[in-house]
Amino acid sequence: MPKCQIIYNPESGKKDFVNHLDYVEARFIEAGYKVDIVATKRPKHAIVLAKKACTDEYDLLVISGGDGTLHECINGIASSKYKPLIGYIPSGTTCDLASTLKIPKTVSKAVDIILEGVPVKMDIAKSSNGYFMYVTAIGTYVDISYVTDSRLKKYLGPLAYFLTGIKEFFTIPMIKTKIVHDKGTFRGYFSLILVVNSQKIAGFDFVNRPVLDDGKVDVILYRYIPLFNNLLYFLSIAFGPKVLPFVHRFRTSRIKIYTDHHHKWNMDGEEANSGNLNIEVIKQAIEIIVKPYIKNKYFKEQG
Repeated sequence: MPKCQIIYNPESGKKDFVNHLDYVEARFIEAGYKVDIVATKRPKHAIVLAKKACTDEYDLLVISGGDGTLHECINGIASSKYKPLIGYIPSGTTCDLASTLKIPKTVSKAVDIILEGVPVKMDIAKSSNGYFMYVTAIGTYVDISYVTDSRLKKYLGPLAYFLTGIKEFFTIPMIKTKIVHDKGTFRGYFSLILVVNSQKIAGFDFVNRPVLDDGKVDVILYRYIPLFNNLLYFLSIAFGPKVLPFVHRFRTSRIKIYTDHHHKWNMDGEEANSGNLNIEVIKQAIEIIVKPYIKNKYFKEQG
């Protein structure tokens, strides 16, 4: 009998996934799985739980939580020799990766995808701050996901992030940076640096047609332009032009970012250390279940 472990974060989003546990367990038992369920109890607990799921060689690891819970589980899985197939039931506030992969927050529909979808091998990235799945960033607004009060997120949802963002509108950082990638070097002052393996960040489209299995990430650099930084962000998000003054876009398999700025890095919505960052993409490192049309849309090397 195949084994399934469900790791869920009881504090994610509206904190109501626990009300669906009996239903979820019944669906996987009906599908022929032996099911074990465990809840996270503290920050970074999901890393430990995911590592143990790998050690115990579960066939399927179902993760329920927000981007932070998924991030922790990936950090537990990535360093393990055995890696289970991943199913995702998003229950956080924004859930950017789920939005990109079109995995709904409706529990029954997310379970349908896990049981009826197709597995795809997806890239992740290894950095000097750990592994990340869909984004690492530094600069304007990137700390919103973890400085926004959890009570606001519970009652206001994504609007809570908007209210926190208003506070940062007038405090744009100027980050002196050197960036070395596969095909060259950038130097200068930047207000926002994004390394992306997704379509969406904070609910907005930053990459029109990402490729998630080719061993590369999208990098978006916003030059620091006094008085015009927020306009650049708006134009970039609203219209998504491939060519925009003072905004650089490229794809790379490796990148080194040198900066002594005090701002901390955001990794999949979680706070990480400040300072220099080395990133290497690990091609097709994990296997996650998605709808068939998502495989055709974003996983170009798997046919």
